[in-house]
Amino acid sequence: QVQLVESGGGLVQAGDSLRLSCAASGRTFSVYAMGWFRRASGKEREFVAAISSSGGTTLYGDSVKGRFTISRSNAKNTVYLQMDSLKPEDTAVYYCARDRAAGPPTGIVGRYVAWGQGTQVTVSS
Repeated sequence: QVQLVESGGGLVQAGDSLRLSCAASGRTFSVYAMGWFRRASGKEREFVAAISSSGGTTLYGDSVKGRFTISRSNAKNTVYLQMDSLKPEDTAVYYCARDRAAGPPTGIVGRYVAWGQGTQVTVSS
């Protein structure tokens, strides 16, 4: 069973940047697409970004397009989320997740079979 551990969250001001990391256990990391989701207090889970197994294809949610960048290092079993120009509405718990397939990257929650515990991102105005 793969384990996913997020890190890099914190409290920042609007306009700042943060980079989240998600480290995966096991030897099959490079086989599967990965994704990032978030859940703000009192709101539904929202798709943020996803990346194919090779890293060659990415997909972003409309609310983060142009500001966030997903990437991965298969050598380090890690997926990253670079978040720039942060806004207060980006405040949420951010979760990484492993897809059941290599790609194409998707925002469909049902495709994801393993989830991390989440890391809190708080953006003050």
